[in-house]
Amino acid sequence: MGCCTSCTKGKGKKGKAQAASKYKARPQDGELLTQLTAVSIVDVVNTTGVAGNGPKMFSGAKNDPSPIEMTSFTNKCVEVLGDAVDLLPAGIAFTCRKGLKPDTPNQDTWFVLKMDTFSLYAVLDGHGPNGHEISQFVKEHLPKLIVQDPRSKSPEAGPCLVDAFKKMQRLVIAAQSRRRLQAQKSGTTATVALLDHSRGKLTIAHVADSAAVLGTKEGDKWIGKAVTRDHKPNLKGERERIEKAGAKVGFDGTNHRVYAKDSTAYPGLNMSRCLGDTLGHEECGIICEPEITRINLDSSTEQILLICSDGVWEFMSAQEAIDIVTTRPYDMGDQAVALLAKESW
Repeated sequence: MGCCTSCTKGKGKKGKAQAASKYKARPQDGELLTQLTAVSIVDVVNTTGVAGNGPKMFSGAKNDPSPIEMTSFTNKCVEVLGDAVDLLPAGIAFTCRKGLKPDTPNQDTWFVLKMDTFSLYAVLDGHGPNGHEISQFVKEHLPKLIVQDPRSKSPEAGPCLVDAFKKMQRLVIAAQSRRRLQAQKSGTTATVALLDHSRGKLTIAHVADSAAVLGTKEGDKWIGKAVTRDHKPNLKGERERIEKAGAKVGFDGTNHRVYAKDSTAYPGLNMSRCLGDTLGHEECGIICEPEITRINLDSSTEQILLICSDGVWEFMSAQEAIDIVTTRPYDMGDQAVALLAKESW
């Protein structure tokens, strides 16, 4: 201890100062938050011109007026902005159902941004006492961060998505400093897929465990495969980072969880990456940097992408989910996702 202090005193102070500043609100983050709050995603699309001359439509779940009073399996409210675009003929469908806990709001949310140039599809699963507010906040601002970055239209969209996630975490911190959010012990998963229509390329960025699954038709059979991995604390690289930050990973009999050095309860996260959870980021090695998955789609056959929260994946495999949704035709996706939700209930 004495040797450590005497040998690394200067560097140690600098390192701590840098680490501390990473988790404090910066003026530029507050300014960006103000700018983004004043505009809609459609405004950003129009300003940047990323949609070209084609239609643009944004749709997503929004928090219900009385979320705790909503009955189990109730579908969450939906908002639609921009042009009138029928998603079903395009093979796009969604559902967002409340779980069984009567005193807990539906903390999941989703969004779709449909354009001719590229489209975004995302699922967010909140956790903690204010998880529904965090997931909603991310739904409102993450697509704006992606669209306003010129790299969103480039052949390599991965760096754009990584930077958007990092900026999103800074916006959470800025909103928290303004008392718009309470994100110390609440956060959200995030899985965002960017589909480049002209190049037939899918780029997925994700943190935590709202997995993406790709189904491919091979002959008369559909093959389902997970294309993201769950960010769990017991994974080798994740555990090493958490322990290097001075935290620890424990097993509660069901899940591996992240705990602060001298705690057996806090923060208790069963994921190693997420958005929000500002104390977990600051003290326990939780990070917001997404993992990037790149997929060149096969135009010679049919393919389907599923993005679901763990409310689905806890009860069925990738193959089982693909088997369920492919019982319905391409343009009846609403029935397919409703059936998937029912079977995982």
